[in-house]
Amino acid sequence: MPPKFNPYSAGSFVPGSGADPQQQYGGNQYSNDRSRGGSSYQGFQRKPMGYDQYIQQQSAGLNRAPRQNFQQQGQYDSTPSSISSTPLNSNLNSPSQSTTSLTSLNQTLDKLEISPITNNLQALKEAKTISDVKTEINSIVDSINENGISSLEEWKIEEIISKLIKPKNPALVREGGFVMISSIVRKFSGQTPKEAYFLTFLSIALDGLADKENNVKRASQAAIDSIYGSYPIEALASIVLVEILKYLKSSAKWQSKVGALKLVDKIVEDSPGDLIELKFKEAVPVLTDVSVDFKPELAKVGLKTMSTFVKVLDNLDLQPRYDMIISTLADPNKVPDCIKSLSSVTFVAEVTEPALSLLVPILVRSLNLSSSSQEQLRQTVIVVENLTRLVNNKFEIESFIPQLMPGVQKVVDTAALPEVRELAEKALKVLKDDSIDDGKFSGRLPHEEGKNYLSADLVNNDETVYEYLISILVADANVNDWNRLKEYLNLALPQYIEDESEISKIAEETVTKLRALFTPDAVASNEDDGIEIVNSDFSLAYGGRMLLNKTNLRLLKGHRYGLCGRNGAGKSTLMRAIANGQLEGFPDKSELRTCFVEHKLQGSEADMDLVSFIGSDPELAQVSKEEIAKALEEVGFDQERREQHVGSLSGGWKMKLELARAMLMKADVLLLDEPTNHLDVGNVKWLQDYLVSHDEITSLIVSHDSGFLDTVCTDIIHYENKKLAYYKGNLSEFVKVKPEGKSYYTLTDSNVKMAFPPPGILTGVKSNTRSVARMSNVTFAYPGAAKPSLSNVSCSLSLSSRVAILGPNGAGKSTLIKLLTAELIPNEGKVEKHPNLRIGYIAQHALQHVEMHKEKTANQYLQWRYRFGDDREVLLKESRKISEEEKEQMAKEIDVGDGRGPRQLEAIVGRQKLKKSFQYEVKWKFWLPKYNSWVSKELLIENGFDKLVQKFDDHEASREGLGYRQLIPSVIRKHFEDVGLDGDIADHTPMGSLSGGQLVKVVIAGAMWNNPHLLVLDEPTNYLDRDSLGGLAVAIRDWSGGVVMISHNNEFVGALCPEQWIVENGTMVRKGFAAVDGTSFEDGGSGAVSKDGSPAPSVPQTSNDDDSPANIKVRTRKKKMTRNEKKLREERRRLRHIEWLSSPKGTPKPVDTDDDDE
Repeated sequence: MPPKFNPYSAGSFVPGSGADPQQQYGGNQYSNDRSRGGSSYQGFQRKPMGYDQYIQQQSAGLNRAPRQNFQQQGQYDSTPSSISSTPLNSNLNSPSQSTTSLTSLNQTLDKLEISPITNNLQALKEAKTISDVKTEINSIVDSINENGISSLEEWKIEEIISKLIKPKNPALVREGGFVMISSIVRKFSGQTPKEAYFLTFLSIALDGLADKENNVKRASQAAIDSIYGSYPIEALASIVLVEILKYLKSSAKWQSKVGALKLVDKIVEDSPGDLIELKFKEAVPVLTDVSVDFKPELAKVGLKTMSTFVKVLDNLDLQPRYDMIISTLADPNKVPDCIKSLSSVTFVAEVTEPALSLLVPILVRSLNLSSSSQEQLRQTVIVVENLTRLVNNKFEIESFIPQLMPGVQKVVDTAALPEVRELAEKALKVLKDDSIDDGKFSGRLPHEEGKNYLSADLVNNDETVYEYLISILVADANVNDWNRLKEYLNLALPQYIEDESEISKIAEETVTKLRALFTPDAVASNEDDGIEIVNSDFSLAYGGRMLLNKTNLRLLKGHRYGLCGRNGAGKSTLMRAIANGQLEGFPDKSELRTCFVEHKLQGSEADMDLVSFIGSDPELAQVSKEEIAKALEEVGFDQERREQHVGSLSGGWKMKLELARAMLMKADVLLLDEPTNHLDVGNVKWLQDYLVSHDEITSLIVSHDSGFLDTVCTDIIHYENKKLAYYKGNLSEFVKVKPEGKSYYTLTDSNVKMAFPPPGILTGVKSNTRSVARMSNVTFAYPGAAKPSLSNVSCSLSLSSRVAILGPNGAGKSTLIKLLTAELIPNEGKVEKHPNLRIGYIAQHALQHVEMHKEKTANQYLQWRYRFGDDREVLLKESRKISEEEKEQMAKEIDVGDGRGPRQLEAIVGRQKLKKSFQYEVKWKFWLPKYNSWVSKELLIENGFDKLVQKFDDHEASREGLGYRQLIPSVIRKHFEDVGLDGDIADHTPMGSLSGGQLVKVVIAGAMWNNPHLLVLDEPTNYLDRDSLGGLAVAIRDWSGGVVMISHNNEFVGALCPEQWIVENGTMVRKGFAAVDGTSFEDGGSGAVSKDGSPAPSVPQTSNDDDSPANIKVRTRKKKMTRNEKKLREERRRLRHIEWLSSPKGTPKPVDTDDDDE
């Protein structure tokens, strides 16, 4: 009797080591080890069964799916179970277990009747060493190769391997099954798209990870690695991941599922995030179930994989809460806390299907839990409404509406509180609106519709390959990765078509048809007759955030493109990437000259003259000074202005200086970032004419000036779902196609809410029309200037003023503002203001306030600014700084006529009213406080102490404004949120990392912290996007204090300021009053209107303004009555009672009061 094969004497190999599989499975190692023989299995006699019975018994283990990660050597090692053995020459009558298993295997394989490889299978089951096994497997693989890969299905190779790896079979046979998988994959690897046939082997290979034999497990892992490495990126996420999820839902053993989870981790690591996000809806429920499996080893790995998988999602609103969401999905007891946290989130990021895949299960559970409180239901329906409103494409939410709607409807019908029912009705209405089919393409291509774009004839009607190709086509199309799809088609079709030009043509036509489906406007623009200068596919990220994902930038010569999108969408980042040469596929500077026109003046350049400043640009080193001077003259710089220093130019002239630099560079593409900022009406008109007349220049423009875009643009590029969408025509035409673009025309706070704190009480001022700040005959000239900037200017402001200061660039508008706010000191004339008047000032350049605090967060900056009760920004003004001459004057002794002689003033420590002015308590140097004196304001100013008086007045005004403010982080955070800045940004983001629009909000919040009576804004619209501009306009309109602003935005000024001061040629002319344009606001409201003399009716305080000092109610104590007054009261009451007794029956009894006057 020949010796039986002992699988436990087999050698081992290293999986995933990169060694040649020929060496791994061949060679003397296996022959020598396995030829030694060994003990056989003990078994029992089994009753023979027919083929049909065998298949029926074993069918439960045949139909499984997926696949696994690379593993290190020894990861799956386990000690084989102890098996008693008998000598080879044993005379026992009962056959061994191996004999029984092989007998059953023989019967099964005989029944399959696969003639081409029958002999090889017969030899394989009789093989005694691994080298014999490998020899037969190589013959089988060669036969499959000769007959074509479709023979895998015809010969039922999957079924054969499934029988080979059954646990009852000897280890050598089981190992041979996995070696066959590896050999087949290796034979056909690289023959794209034949990997479509390998998918059925994945579940079989994963089953092997639960085998007790280490050699079998290693062979199983090698098969998994081979299968994984054969698939392209698209197939990993769209096809392989789906198979693994099916496998995880099956009844496979936990060791195999652990291997499948590790394979999911590898797919997440190797695949693009957008492809992974497409599978969130399918993956999240499966991974959630695995993470709470009863087997602790599996649950632990499942939770880790779930966390890794979820963090692929790019959603800034949810990123800080991923861990909480994952734990809530696994534990229903955490739903209330999760809902409470989500209700505090200000959702601003676009909501997509992956985000809803995470949140909807939690929301549905909260809506349906019987233990949910009314407050929890209220928070839940609010979150549902907010999320639904932020869904841009209906296909993202359509599959979740049937899950959400019953729960919301239940709240509408059964909620105890009317408020909760009302909120639920709103959420229900939004859900119903999103459920209406508009008949348009949803933006997501289903698998079946994908077959309309690729014919099965191309792959000889091979159904397996055709379905596989359609899956890849749909995956790439749904993420708009046209380059990757084109590359894959060019790799796959040569297996069926020999003509390379025909292949390229088919790939190009397929991609063009799909692009026409997804972005019809972009494809329509390709038919334009213009000369194409840029056509690049790219992705753009900033930090860890994806701004644009696999989109196309196509520019035509002479076209002017308006770049539109929400604040933070990445408009300026895109242009900066182009300017720096970082955009993938964008032509090199040697082919296409680009110039980025932005506000980028450095402090070190402020003292340079204009010609030297432009000449310092490395790209203009070859340009002569004469050419530079000529270019400057063309844009309006005369000889006098060219001799000025760069630092002395106003914002508008600095922008024109940048435009002159662009002209000298002879740029083919102009990148204009907010070009109308700081430009007056005349210069905006000049820029419009310049751009329109130069039809050889292509322009890419970011601007919040809707009128400018309407006049200049030939096309609009709009940010949509991290893609660039193209629309022909100007902004007006764009709005006709995309009605949501109307927000670029009207001022609305629907997206960004701003609310200013009400101004406090101003002591002694009972009328809104009374002057609280005044300039009289003021003249001012900058040091070294040939003529004064302002001459003999007089004006006044009241608490109801709504004033716009207008004029050309460099006329002196900002100078007038600085004189009013005491930033500058006049050379002649007088500037006066109410001692307690608080002025909130926002300078022309937002960074002027915060450039020295870039390392601080906004919250820390506000704490620093008001830490000692005073506004530190005010103390930095020129009018508060004491010069050396003033120090000498203040050191002199003065006699106030109190009989104590001349003394030196040390400090002002108090103030009180004195007739129509004030008197101040003075602490004398070297004198005790009990000898302090009260000195009139006029006497102190006469003796040169005006700056000390002003400083104390500022302190008192600030103290009144801050008297009821808590300078603590939580209150400061709420204040920032009121002016439209996200609380998390205010608390955690350094100001050096904030955008221009966010910095403006920081400055506004800083100016409004001490509740000013008068708000002064110098170019407030600069750097703000359209949404923030609308929020600011509505906040100013509804605020009850005085407002003075400089702005070239006619829409903004016209909607808010009926009074205008025109500054030109050093003089100021006050223009008559005009009605504000209420139609500029989406709600049709109008702002407070200045009456003659700058007064306007104050807007009433709201009930929410409880912290305003104007709302503090003081209890008035009743005056104690005298004895005679009490007698008179009793007499009145007695007479009234007698009169009531004599009145007709039914007359109500009069109420006794103490204030009757009869």
